[in-house]
Amino acid sequence: MSLRFKSRIALFNVAAAAVTTLLVFVVVYTVVYITAFRHLDSEIRLEKEEVFKDIHWKGDSLILDMSAEKFEAEHRQAEVSPTFLQIVDAKGRLAFRSDNLLNDHLLFADSLREPTFFNIEFNGKLIRQGQFPIFNDKGKLLGQLDIGLPQVESSLVLSNLRLTLCIAFPLMLLIFYLATSWAASRGIAPVNELIHATATVSDKTISKHIPLPLRKDEIYQLAATINELLDRIEISLNREKQITADISHELRTPLTGIRGTLEVLIRKTREPEHYEEKIKQVIREVDTLNRIIDQLLQLSRLDAGNLTLHKTTVGLSALLHLIRERWQQRLDEKNMILQIDLSDDVMVHADAGFLEIMIENLISNSIKYSKTGEQVVCSWNREKNSLSIADNGPGIPQEHIPFLFDRFYRTDASRSSQVEGNGLGLSIVQTLADLQQITIEVTSQPNKGTTFTLQFNS
Repeated sequence: MSLRFKSRIALFNVAAAAVTTLLVFVVVYTVVYITAFRHLDSEIRLEKEEVFKDIHWKGDSLILDMSAEKFEAEHRQAEVSPTFLQIVDAKGRLAFRSDNLLNDHLLFADSLREPTFFNIEFNGKLIRQGQFPIFNDKGKLLGQLDIGLPQVESSLVLSNLRLTLCIAFPLMLLIFYLATSWAASRGIAPVNELIHATATVSDKTISKHIPLPLRKDEIYQLAATINELLDRIEISLNREKQITADISHELRTPLTGIRGTLEVLIRKTREPEHYEEKIKQVIREVDTLNRIIDQLLQLSRLDAGNLTLHKTTVGLSALLHLIRERWQQRLDEKNMILQIDLSDDVMVHADAGFLEIMIENLISNSIKYSKTGEQVVCSWNREKNSLSIADNGPGIPQEHIPFLFDRFYRTDASRSSQVEGNGLGLSIVQTLADLQQITIEVTSQPNKGTTFTLQFNS
């Protein structure tokens, strides 16, 4: 069974109140119960002191002087709160009993050596009885004195108290449940308002914030937190929309080139050399598409967190020479030099595959944006434990550097030029750097070049 939140609050509070109230009622009843019998026991002790004044002994024999007690009215009446007296000798023989006992007698234990109080039923009535042993001067047990008082008043008080508590207990729980339900309804009213306000939020209305309560309590903090979450979701949605638009733009460019080339080819018959040139152009556009798709897949895997990091000791010099061989044709085409300025003993602790992707992206960027005849220098700083990749290309304006690692971000200068690229490479570099706890820094000046620095942990 599914209960509403306010009903659960009320039930939990009622359960706690039930346990507490029950404990209080038990304590009250116990106190009254003990007090009632303590009062009877006190009266019995007083009666015992009076009776003991009339009990004497000679040797091992009891001598009773009960003339005064025999004529007391309370010992003659069996109907109205009588006091029952009974004396037995050491052999259990009845030595004396009050007139109100008639031909009956109280229960007794003839070997009892300590005063004892107990409850019995006598002639259909509840009796509180006290039994007191009688000793002579030598400490020998001569008999027992039994005194009984009716429990009429005590029984009536306890009975009325039990009835009152049994009626009051469920009634109090019901009242407490209703009061707690009302209080819970008032207490969670701001939560219900939050629920209704949040239910109206959609991707079209996400910019509208949830109204904040007047009181700056926990509900206020919850509403403020939800608004902050909505802000982050809105930023994420806008970013996804922008990424979708950028992907469409980046994919449309090579597709448009391919379509344009093919349309030119089918207009009329051309020489084989012309077809060969245009096919190569189409292949380059297809390569561009493949490169974009590969980078998008890399970013997708990085975002999904499905990559496993395998850190090992990597020799930077060997890795840089491998990358230079891979890009040697492009370097020759631009008459550029990739200078590796570090010794063979430079080692770093990183994932070899991920580090290769990072460095190759940075070197490829430097090669793409550098002019013909320039150079790219890779150098190692032993004090800072860092690798620098520097070029003397066009540089990057300072206002663009904070956004350099955003996906699909390209500076105006790079967009205006015909340099190929889609703005994904540096985003991959940043993600892989964060994954390996490698710090990446950028310094650049327009027309003077750009330097990327990878700071490795020791």
